[in-house]
Amino acid sequence: MNIFEALRKDHDIQRKLLEVLVDTSGNTKKREETFKALKHELKIHEDGEERHFYSPLIDIDKTQDHARHGIAEHHEIDEIIAQLEETEMDSSAWLKYAKKLKEKVEHHLEDEEHTFFQLAGKVLNDKEKINLGAEYNQYIETSREHEIEKAMDI
Repeated sequence: MNIFEALRKDHDIQRKLLEVLVDTSGNTKKREETFKALKHELKIHEDGEERHFYSPLIDIDKTQDHARHGIAEHHEIDEIIAQLEETEMDSSAWLKYAKKLKEKVEHHLEDEEHTFFQLAGKVLNDKEKINLGAEYNQYIETSREHEIEKAMDI
């Protein structure tokens, strides 16, 4: 699996979680669990993407601005998550922030998939694409296992 396939797979997980999240209401267990899962997926994806996709591309003139833009959008997403964490789950403001998060994340994913992936595909060779995909997947797998162990208090 190359880096683009690996990232798209995780993008699909994020889209599904966002869809479920904005369909929840009140201070419910489903909203709480979905938000927790989404935060974790966004965090490990953000970290993995910055290490194994943006980092190698930030040094290349053709992709530097796009990589920096992607990192900046990660920070904007983190700020919306912080707003959600500071807001009561059963308030109308919480749902407003959740919809804002969905919009921001979906914009970021579309921007990557329809613009940046094509540009990055031109500057990375096939071996680099495969290697970055493997490194990214290993990072994500390890991060998910760590979260499961933490939840189970292992």
